[in-house]
Amino acid sequence: MTKVASMRDAVAECVRDGDTVAIEGFTHLICFAAGHEIIRQHKRDLTLARLTPDLIYDQMVAAGVARKLVFSWLGNPGVGGLHAIRRRVEAPADGGAFEPLELEEYSHFGMVGRYTAGASNLPFFPLRSYFETDLPKANPLIRPIRSPFGEETVYAVPPLKPDVTIVHAQRADAAGNTQMWGLLGCQKEAAFAADRVIVVVEELVDESVVRADPNRTVIPGLIVDAVVVEPWGAHPSYVQGAYDRDNHFYRDWDAISREAASTQQWLNEWVYGVAGRAEYVEKLGAERLAGLKPSGSAPSGEVDYGVYK
Repeated sequence: MTKVASMRDAVAECVRDGDTVAIEGFTHLICFAAGHEIIRQHKRDLTLARLTPDLIYDQMVAAGVARKLVFSWLGNPGVGGLHAIRRRVEAPADGGAFEPLELEEYSHFGMVGRYTAGASNLPFFPLRSYFETDLPKANPLIRPIRSPFGEETVYAVPPLKPDVTIVHAQRADAAGNTQMWGLLGCQKEAAFAADRVIVVVEELVDESVVRADPNRTVIPGLIVDAVVVEPWGAHPSYVQGAYDRDNHFYRDWDAISREAASTQQWLNEWVYGVAGRAEYVEKLGAERLAGLKPSGSAPSGEVDYGVYK
């Protein structure tokens, strides 16, 4: 049974007002296309979860889709801060365009532990990394617990179970069996923890391609609700083997996002002003896209799964 859908239909069906939404990916494979479609559909009151909120969550917060951010680090990688998020955090409780943004902060491992607990249907995840930090004071959900096997005390974080997780990948088949390679984050844990999963891919492949290289399958189709084929869907982040990170855009965003008016102008032109990712890509232009494509072939080794040599 095919699970292939358009981005518009996948977001309309799977993302609902008030949901907790996770768009994961660690500098690599970040699905900007899905975030932009959520903005275009005027979703509201979302809790956005992600280890490293960067430009896509800055854009979504600027557009007013979110009421809360659950995270472990935020910023414009290699450039500086996220100005739209800062404006929302510092916004007055009344009289502003949007209410102040709620924050719930953990360490990186704390967020990974939360997703792992959610994926494993566990009531909490224990970890040591909060000793000698102020995070337990800032976040009362980080709690000390005594080991049931001794006198030792550790910290625990609650499970994180997103209503929907959105993952970008290199390829999938029509049933949703999703393959990715290169730098990975906690996409697998976030997907298994979620109630609904949207996979966005650069390429739709036949089931035989997946079966020929099963070790690349990170997310099985049995947990996937929709497969969206969206080339360049991760731009300006990168997809190993398809296109590089658009570093110019990360630098440009710092200036664009410093003022609410210029941020809204960018959203009007590049998100609301296009029907979808195909128009966005056309607007980027062939010259810019060519500068991000790999310069040549770089195959990895071959494995024969039938014969050991």
